[in-house]
Amino acid sequence: MSIRLVLLDRDGVINEEKDGYVRCPKDLAMIPGSVEAIKILNKANLLSVIVTNQGAIGREIIDIEALNKIHDKLNRTLERSGASVNEIIFCPDHPDRPTRFRKPGPGMLLQAMDQYKVLPEETVMIGDSLRDLIAANKAQCRKILVKTGFGSQTLKEGIPNSLNPFDIKENLLDAVNSLVGKREADYN
Repeated sequence: MSIRLVLLDRDGVINEEKDGYVRCPKDLAMIPGSVEAIKILNKANLLSVIVTNQGAIGREIIDIEALNKIHDKLNRTLERSGASVNEIIFCPDHPDRPTRFRKPGPGMLLQAMDQYKVLPEETVMIGDSLRDLIAANKAQCRKILVKTGFGSQTLKEGIPNSLNPFDIKENLLDAVNSLVGKREADYN
């Protein structure tokens, strides 16, 4: 079955990780190639949804209004290049009080699959951390770990065998190119 929905972690996959948190729009710096990657997803008619933990809200470092401004800038940056995501789903919960919704829980991933009527086998999660892989495993969808953000460090620390199989790619653009190529091969 071919991929229809691509779930994207935000920090470390689309935009650069910041020490602490992305606290305001000016802190948002795109990872080279990430905008192009999302544009490729759009051209391939794949659904793309950002699923992002935003513990800075639970920690009262930023509020929802600040997060909305950050996401507005992200959307404008994408739009200037002719790209867009279908939606941004975020979890504001404090990291010390994990819920089923906050990654490594599968809640955001399951919400996106349910909302867009997509099966787990038609879904891939692209992330840079162990919690992204665990969430995807719990949601029973395909997993890609990118080496940007915390990805290289995550690989160095080791991945439990229970999370296999998963693909490893250099960055979001590399991951998307491999997905679109595999998808086209499915149709030939």
